Amino acid sequence: MTATSPIQIGSPAPGFTLTTQDGDQRSLAEFAGRKNVLLVFYPFAFSGICTGELTEIRDHLENFESEEVQVLCISCDPVFALRGWADKEGYFFPLLSDFWPHGAVARAYGVFNEQRGMPSRGTFLIDREGIVRWTLLNGPGQVRDFTDYHRALAELTGSSQPGANA
Repeated sequence: MTATSPIQIGSPAPGFTLTTQDGDQRSLAEFAGRKNVLLVFYPFAFSGICTGELTEIRDHLENFESEEVQVLCISCDPVFALRGWADKEGYFFPLLSDFWPHGAVARAYGVFNEQRGMPSRGTFLIDREGIVRWTLLNGPGQVRDFTDYHRALAELTGSSQPGANA
């Protein structure tokens, strides 16, 4: 499915700086020492499963993003497509474009599907020190289940997160 294996739990998370749907630059480094980060790689804007997954995040944002954690969603779509999709669906969390060099960040995380030119549904929880603490990989057509993410976040933060028992 991918050119390489997904980055493993306990590994340092590869750094990156990408452009959001609003044209702003966001980097993993800006959260170092401040927040845990949930990276959600998805294949394509405007596709059915991706829309459903990001709508779940939008509709339950308090279960994904807080003072403890920042959600960053990444695809290889150009910024203009991400902006149109975010406006249509009401996604106000960062959608990052890994458009050029095409899939460089997805490759660094081992979730780029070379045959299809898109990321697989890779999900990574990165702690404040930049270490990968939890992962989930789903192939094309497989819907992501965020239940274990909520448990992993509760363990990482030592708190009872909303949705942790969902």
